[in-house]
Amino acid sequence: MTSAQARPPAAAADVATTAGGTLLAQGDFMSKCDLVLASQSPRRLEIVGMMGLADRVRVVVSEFEENLDKSSFKDPRDYAIANAEGKAREVASRALLDAEGEGAEPIVVVGSDTIVDLDGVILEKPRDDEHAFSMLSSLSGRRHLVHSGVSIFTSKLGKDKAAVSFCETTQVLFTALSAEEIRAYIRTREPMDKSGSYGIQGEGGQFVRKVDGCYFNVMGFPMHAFSRRLAEVIRDGKA
Repeated sequence: MTSAQARPPAAAADVATTAGGTLLAQGDFMSKCDLVLASQSPRRLEIVGMMGLADRVRVVVSEFEENLDKSSFKDPRDYAIANAEGKAREVASRALLDAEGEGAEPIVVVGSDTIVDLDGVILEKPRDDEHAFSMLSSLSGRRHLVHSGVSIFTSKLGKDKAAVSFCETTQVLFTALSAEEIRAYIRTREPMDKSGSYGIQGEGGQFVRKVDGCYFNVMGFPMHAFSRRLAEVIRDGKA
């Protein structure tokens, strides 16, 4: 049994599905919240903006060194969460200082990390063209998992403890690829800054036969799960 078969994309089931559970029901809080995205990914910023938060979000690039030992994590999802927490905690240590003092607006820091999991092997961004070719060849005609770890820190709880950390998983099925197709795609340069060496929202979307789970998760940020988890943090008084 492959990793994709053994661990189906059931992460969404961990998120409650009660009515009124998204950020759209938390407009009062979000209108005064300083939302800090600990990421330089244009795709994550785009997705957050699509949620109606473009005027509330600002980017603070994390200085967290993403050099964790992959072999020390039994589950790739734990690796994604650890990277997300590291990014968010580093930015929180700086950004949450702005929340000191009475009357300061609440700050929410969000870190995220997206990886591709092929039978338990973690695929991140390619080192060069040949590495991208190797990754795409390995994905050809097969199912793989996309994991996005997300970690949320708030000014109410401080920089030492995440309000919540979670991982969303989506299963993706690729069509069979020819070497010519892969080389042509690499020449577009689109794969070079993306985990797994492809972008579903771009030309690489032509390779995707089926998506089981959150599309935005494959793009780089799980919109629905983030909305519900942050709304839960707000309702629980942790933000």
